[in-house]
Amino acid sequence: MSSNGGRLAGKVAFITGAGSGIARAAAGIFAREGARVVIAEIKPELGRASEEAVKAAGGDATFIETDVTKEDSVRNSIAAAVKRYGGINVLYNCAGGSIVQDTLATEVEMSVWNHTISFDLLGCFLCSRHGIPELIKSGGGSVVNMSSVAALMGFTPAHVYVAAKGGIISLTKALACDYAQHRIRVNAICPGAVMTERVKTRTGPAASRVASKFNERMKGHPFATGQPEDIANIALFLASDESRMITGAIIAADGGLSAY
Repeated sequence: MSSNGGRLAGKVAFITGAGSGIARAAAGIFAREGARVVIAEIKPELGRASEEAVKAAGGDATFIETDVTKEDSVRNSIAAAVKRYGGINVLYNCAGGSIVQDTLATEVEMSVWNHTISFDLLGCFLCSRHGIPELIKSGGGSVVNMSSVAALMGFTPAHVYVAAKGGIISLTKALACDYAQHRIRVNAICPGAVMTERVKTRTGPAASRVASKFNERMKGHPFATGQPEDIANIALFLASDESRMITGAIIAADGGLSAY
């Protein structure tokens, strides 16, 4: 693996949540395509393992402990990335997720609201707030945000998660509008069911009634279930110059779940 060639050759990619799941897959794929990768992860053991995996494959990666819900942490991580690599060209806001306590708006605990909105929406906002100025200094770049099919179809009963991911879609369009003049593209991906370890646990033999209902619906959508690498490859395209005409786009990678 070398930074001298590849679809992201010469670029620095800051990836949040890159210790596991889709973001970890992206770290490996981005590095394989020539990027120097910043693994922004809150859990040191996961972050270091991801860094070591990239390096073992011949790539260039640096783990920086990051809590995307805390502005000081995000600010310091961005600064550390710039100090390490000289700038940032790609910002992949991938950290996020839902929790099993999420439910109907009339029933959900406010602690679930505070956690989910902070982790999903505020995290994306803070990383954009502090990352975009560095992309501008680099002469432009690409921001890839992680939304969800849930934001496109009103997935129930996870009302807080739907709200957070819907907010990311709106934020993506607003950022695309205002930073295009700085040669920055901003797009969002809305995955369907991606078989990360977390999703496997929720849809396995011990799945809840809601999960079982979801699994039943998936039978009519043979393309709706994928692996982390499937989404990471879409992020790679959006991060690369191959997608230079695409900005403000909300890309459904959901096997038709939001269409029929």
